[in-house]
Amino acid sequence: MQPQLNPPSAIQPTVPSVTETWFDYSVRAQPHHTDYSGGVWHGSYLVWMEEARVEYLRSIGISFADLVALGCDLPVVDLSIRYHRSVQMGMEAIVRARMSQMEGVRINWDYRIQSPNAEDLYVTAQVTLVAVDREKGKIMRQLPPAVKDALMRLSS
Repeated sequence: MQPQLNPPSAIQPTVPSVTETWFDYSVRAQPHHTDYSGGVWHGSYLVWMEEARVEYLRSIGISFADLVALGCDLPVVDLSIRYHRSVQMGMEAIVRARMSQMEGVRINWDYRIQSPNAEDLYVTAQVTLVAVDREKGKIMRQLPPAVKDALMRLSS
């Protein structure tokens, strides 16, 4: 018997920071996130965006472990990132994530990494994910129904 996600009616957001369709994820730049100059290394921003997306999905009842158990993976197939200014070691930042569009099995996300008071913008990015059948290694024809139903709630 394959694991199932909770039915959409049972899924309630558990994180109160979902506002204006954005999910806010707080980070602090630790020494291991930075390069020799004390500025956040460019790849660390990608890790933060992934963490924000995984937490956003978890907050609506889609854990990544459940996706894996269902045989579904969501790899990044397209990434566009713009670095506006650097986060420095010790600084706090907010990673804002939202699903901007879902086209079949393609899921587009927008990101903003900014200061907690929203006065400084550090990074903007767009990421496209595609649902892949983990066993076959091929793009799925459609999202698993429970995943699609949960994601549809984000776009409304």
